Amino acid sequence: MTAIGNFKPAGLAALAAIGALTLAACSQTPSGQAEPNPSTSVTATQSTLTASPSPSPSPNTSATVGAVVEGFPQQLLPLMPGATVVSSSFDKAKAPATAAMVGSVKAPTASVLDFYSKTLEGQGFKAVPGDKVGAVASKDFVRGDNETVNLSVVEAAGVSTFTIGANVAVESAK
Repeated sequence: MTAIGNFKPAGLAALAAIGALTLAACSQTPSGQAEPNPSTSVTATQSTLTASPSPSPSPNTSATVGAVVEGFPQQLLPLMPGATVVSSSFDKAKAPATAAMVGSVKAPTASVLDFYSKTLEGQGFKAVPGDKVGAVASKDFVRGDNETVNLSVVEAAGVSTFTIGANVAVESAK
């Protein structure tokens, strides 16, 4: 096996994953400087990498796998007909409130984009120009000065997997 510097390929993968988790565990201050997020801890060895939530999550934050989490703003981000929820999360602990859902549906990417575009535009969101990030279908929406939604879709073998996430005023998260 070829080593790069003093790192073997497996070590480089672990190092890259540590970097990604470290970035995910940071939030930005108003000055733009990263500051640690106390709700996430990262531990790593050469063969394992673990991210674990803090022992006392906020009662206003929830996430689940395979279902729509309790309190999720289903009027804002409804599940597309025929779709299955892979995971969902909702955090109304701070402003803006954040909601996210990953789902899959046997439908083409265009159908997913059309359903959510119509749903969001019906709620006063405006589509931002642009339909892709690299090869991934991605659409952004804005409402007012500070409410945003992003939808991204990847299609394989006739199944579209989509991620939709919103940052909205707490009162909009219904």
